[in-house]
Amino acid sequence: MNEEIHIVLCSEENIPEVVTISQSLSADGLVNVLNTKELQKGGENYYVIVAKLDDHVVGFAVSSYSWGKLHIEELGVKKEIQRKGIGKKIIEHLIIHAKEKKLPEVYCEVKAINIARPYDVLNKEEARGESEGNPYSFLHVTKPEIDLPDSVDHYAPQVYQKGKENYEKLIRDKIFQQDAHEYLYIYAQTMHGRTQYGLVGCASVDDYKNNIIKKHEKTLPAKEQERMNHIRVSGVQYEPVFFTYRDVPEINEIVAQIVKEQEPEYDFTAVDGIGHHFWVIQEQKTIDLLVSYFSKIPYTYVADGHHRTAAAALVGNERKQKDPNHSGNEEYNYFLAVHFPASHLQIQDYNRVIKDLNGLSKEDFLKKLEAVFVVENRGIEIYKPEKGHVFSMYLDGYWYKVTPLSSAYDDIDPIGCLDVTILSDHVLDKILGITDLRKSKRIDFIGGIRGLGELKKRVDSGDMAVAFALFPVTMEQLMTIADTGNIMPPKTTWFEPKLRSGLVIHSLD
Repeated sequence: MNEEIHIVLCSEENIPEVVTISQSLSADGLVNVLNTKELQKGGENYYVIVAKLDDHVVGFAVSSYSWGKLHIEELGVKKEIQRKGIGKKIIEHLIIHAKEKKLPEVYCEVKAINIARPYDVLNKEEARGESEGNPYSFLHVTKPEIDLPDSVDHYAPQVYQKGKENYEKLIRDKIFQQDAHEYLYIYAQTMHGRTQYGLVGCASVDDYKNNIIKKHEKTLPAKEQERMNHIRVSGVQYEPVFFTYRDVPEINEIVAQIVKEQEPEYDFTAVDGIGHHFWVIQEQKTIDLLVSYFSKIPYTYVADGHHRTAAAALVGNERKQKDPNHSGNEEYNYFLAVHFPASHLQIQDYNRVIKDLNGLSKEDFLKKLEAVFVVENRGIEIYKPEKGHVFSMYLDGYWYKVTPLSSAYDDIDPIGCLDVTILSDHVLDKILGITDLRKSKRIDFIGGIRGLGELKKRVDSGDMAVAFALFPVTMEQLMTIADTGNIMPPKTTWFEPKLRSGLVIHSLD
């Protein structure tokens, strides 16, 4: 394909084809706001080139001379011949042009305008702030209450209808487009130099019902209904769920080979510094092989997204009951998930801060702790637990290493051996009088992504009296608890990075 492609300056007769390609890819591309004369100012402000195949324009790039550099403002390739190296050839031409002009750098700003954080990690005010000025932010779909008056109840029917309307606008404006065939995808995320690779595809509602997909958390009916209403009204599963499974070397090898040989469809770094990379797996032979390997995996596990999983499965079952012609092949029998091998994932610590010492003085509190724990003052420097069954405590300006006595836990009990259980049973309950972690107003939970400095800050501010940092639960502990039919204590696991919403969606119709 590359040998047949010719890169030339854009002429006036090429402009209609350039505009057509641009409009087919995006409703707000630069080409659509420039007039014909501006596009032809090649030697002055813009350098506009086209890629031709058999004398037809199949791609283009609009670049500008900005701050002594060549700035790629817009680049596009016809959809039907994407992933053929045309975009790469255009960029190579721009690099050569920059060198000829003695420009030190070619750069472009890639904005994933529709990509958003998942709905459940930010409130309405935060979502409004992040989507401000961006009508294509996927937050308009997953949190449509941001587009309604504050007087409208979060669970009102017009909220779900507004989400549907906002989604349909994204379809009309070609932000989302249906793939021509059924594909699998690879979604990778990079944080702190470490990348995890997941396979994107649909999981089975029946597998969820039959406990082939295993859970480790309880779900709340109100939160299930809220997500179900979005799916019911729109007929679309907006966000994938986060699954894991015990590693299959053959799957890892296939994914690694695709990543090595194929350029990603999307590759961007979000404002929080996390990289997101997305590949399309089109070859049917590879798809069939991956599906075959997955069919032999005995169980998969919900890592994050229990409410979204439950909602998708419940809506699927509702549709099944209402469909007199149900065959089992309908889209409602499946829901979107990203499957990561367990070895790629790291659970982060999920820490606790408590408002008061339950009427105890600092001295009395420490004395009660010492009946069940070895308590060691580590000074004013932040102390982070280095292994399981070792806690970090911050109290009155000092950090402590807190180690439970062996009599305080049973390593054979998958729940009883968890550090969150030891802390809850022997400190939060028996000493501090906090018996219900879900309902108590005296305790708050802080994800490890925010660091132990956040614990110190909360205590030093006087907002909280004491903080506890825990060593993270392991993936093997999570899967063992799910395998034995147990449920994790509340606020035990914290996964980072989170899946971004708006990369891929699943329609039930």
